[in-house]
Amino acid sequence: MIPLTQARENFVNKLKNKGRAEATIVAYGKDIEQLLDFAERKDLKHAHEVNKKDIEDFLKYLSDNDYTKKTISRKINAIKTFFKHLLDEGHVENDPAQFIQHPKLEQNAPRILSKIEYRALRDTVREDIRTRAIVETLLQTGVRISELSSIKINHVKFSNETHGTLEVPGSNSTPGRTIPLNKTVQEAIREYMEDRPESESSFLFITKTGNPLLIRNIRATLARYFKQIGLDDVTVNDLRHTFVAEHLKRGASVLLVSKIAGHKRLTTTENYLKYIERKESGLGELEEL
Repeated sequence: MIPLTQARENFVNKLKNKGRAEATIVAYGKDIEQLLDFAERKDLKHAHEVNKKDIEDFLKYLSDNDYTKKTISRKINAIKTFFKHLLDEGHVENDPAQFIQHPKLEQNAPRILSKIEYRALRDTVREDIRTRAIVETLLQTGVRISELSSIKINHVKFSNETHGTLEVPGSNSTPGRTIPLNKTVQEAIREYMEDRPESESSFLFITKTGNPLLIRNIRATLARYFKQIGLDDVTVNDLRHTFVAEHLKRGASVLLVSKIAGHKRLTTTENYLKYIERKESGLGELEEL
C-alpha cells in the first residue's frame, strides 16, 4: 500500500526520467498535488483507496469553483497519466480514472473581419510596403503565420496573367500545397521585393538588417496596426479565419478552400459554415478579397 504522497513523488520522478518537458512535469505535479489535497479532506491516504467517485467529486469541486472546462480537461490528463503509472507499477489493481470523461469543450466562434475592418487594415498599412505585402499574403492566401515566416523567394512564382503561385512546403503536421496568387497579392509582393534590403537571406520577408523576419516580429508589427484602427480583439490568425470565411461566403467549394488553407480535416473547413451566410454559386476558383 503506497501512500498518495509517495505515489506523487514517484510519479514526478518517472516523468523526469522519461525526459518529459519541464513545464509538463511542473503542471502535472501541481495537478496531482491538488487531487491529493482533496483526497486528504476525504481522509484518503493511500493510492488504492481512491475510486472513480472520488475523482468525479474532485472534478465537480473544480467546476463549482469556476475552473474552466479546458483547465479541468488538462487536469484529467494528469490524473489519467498518474493512475496509469500506479497501475503499471502494481500499486493499484484497477484504474479508477480509466472511464473518466473529459468535459465537452465549447468551440469559440472564429473572429472574422468584416469588409470594413480588413479594408481599414489595408489602408493603414498602405505606406508600409513590407507590412502591406504581409497583410495581403495572409488575407489572400490564408497561410498560417508560421508558413508566412518560412516563405522563401523561390517559393513565389509570378505570372503575367492574373495568377501566380506560392509553394508552401510540407511539414510533419501539414502536407505541402500550391496556393494561387491573385493580382492584388502579386502586386504587393513585387513592390516589396523592389524595396527589399540587400541580403543573402533566401527568406522573402526580412528585417532592415537582412535577417529573416521572425514570427514574434510579425505578430508585434500587426498588433500595432490592429490597435491603430481599434481592432484590439484581432490577432494575426484571424486574417486566416477571414480568408476561409470570405471564400465560403462567396460560394467557393468547401473542398477547394480546405485544400488551399491546408486543413487536415474537411470538417475543420465545414465548421465555418455555422458562422456565415453562404451563396451557393459553386465557384471553381477563389475571388480576390
